[in-house]
Amino acid sequence: MLSTADNELMCRVGPGTPMGAYLRRFWIPAMLSSQLPEPDCDPVELRLLGEDLVAFRDTSGKAAVIKALCPHRSAPLFYGRNEDHGLTCIYHGWKFDTAGACIDMPSEPAESNFKEKVRSIGYAVKEAAEIIWVYMGPADKQPADLPDLEWTKVAPAQRNLV
Repeated sequence: MLSTADNELMCRVGPGTPMGAYLRRFWIPAMLSSQLPEPDCDPVELRLLGEDLVAFRDTSGKAAVIKALCPHRSAPLFYGRNEDHGLTCIYHGWKFDTAGACIDMPSEPAESNFKEKVRSIGYAVKEAAEIIWVYMGPADKQPADLPDLEWTKVAPAQRNLV
């Protein structure tokens, strides 16, 4: 049986914990691709390793996972508008792309570069075997390939993801 301290060490997976740091170094199967059925569909709330996130599919069809709250006033991005290659916060209209970069800030003049200084945290995402996979660790430690699991190699008709 684990001691209380060892149990805490092994079970706490949030940001800044030893086990959380370890698990973030792997590709995590986060959700079914069918949960983001088409470009510009409604965002989906997601919780991975103790972090609240939002997933969306941009206009080009690329899946994305970013922090759930807008970095400006912490408005939930889940309620944002997913349109025109980004997710727009409902509070002040700041728009974030799939990497978490702010790409539009209607409250600033066109010549302002303030939007280039604002970012949400965006995580690396890959799609394979009808699954959206997320990597949440340091970029320099990111594995190049997804896990080599047998069920990811078979035809979709041979998988049951329901």
